[in-house]
Amino acid sequence: MVDLHVHSVCSDGTCTPAQLMEEAHRLRLKALALTDHDTTAGILPAFSAAKAGGPELIPGIEMSCLYQGKDIHIVGLFIDPAHPSLLSVLQVYQASRKRRNRMMAQKLTRAGFPVTAEALAAMFPGAVLTRAHFARYMLSHGWISQIDEAFQKYIGDGGPCYVEKAYIAPEESLRVIREAGGISILAHPLLYHMSENELEKMICFLKSLGLEGIEAMYSTYTDADQLYVLKLASRFGLLKSGGSDFHGANKPSIALGTGCGRLCVPDAYLESMKDYLSSRK
Repeated sequence: MVDLHVHSVCSDGTCTPAQLMEEAHRLRLKALALTDHDTTAGILPAFSAAKAGGPELIPGIEMSCLYQGKDIHIVGLFIDPAHPSLLSVLQVYQASRKRRNRMMAQKLTRAGFPVTAEALAAMFPGAVLTRAHFARYMLSHGWISQIDEAFQKYIGDGGPCYVEKAYIAPEESLRVIREAGGISILAHPLLYHMSENELEKMICFLKSLGLEGIEAMYSTYTDADQLYVLKLASRFGLLKSGGSDFHGANKPSIALGTGCGRLCVPDAYLESMKDYLSSRK
């Protein structure tokens, strides 16, 4: 089987790219896609750690987009991590993220939790800093008793220390993924808590912009969820993808490859994508 949605320490996971490749090898996965949030920094280290006879590494990314006020995610698979168009968009986005992190650090400091962006960067070198890093920093200093407390009381949406983040427009995300040679996948569509009508309207809109696939298998899907998304894939002519959304200790209930224990993404999904890429070229 394969896992086409995985995160490392380069975004908000807790495993290094090398550790991910080692664990994927131990689990005998056929392939793993490293899809860190809004960064490709972990892809070269993951390639360096890949072993002969081990799992195939699919270079990827997960991009945060805004659709009608909702935070949605587009996964890009088979991307060129050094493509100029992709890197240009990511540089602008990461600059805005840094401004947001400084503002959030200031709010937390005023609330009695002295944290700086510099201290976070020192604790998580090379990572694209997210709210998960703030939460882990707070936990390490004994200011909270568990990760969820940081979100529930301080930095969750609408919380007293929350700062709205910038987003990449869906059309820009889809464009740069295509220009970087990748396939665009709508990540975990059922996590957006839309009605069926709203979700189908969004998929139709994204398909008109170039969306090529959808996550038909995901860690938290029920059998009914999976059947529904498979029907959506068929109805809209989308490639099927699937992944655990593994984050290591930040999501301890989700395991690499098997998600919550029932996930089994077939390698046929990967082969269909490769056939599609060959025909697209």
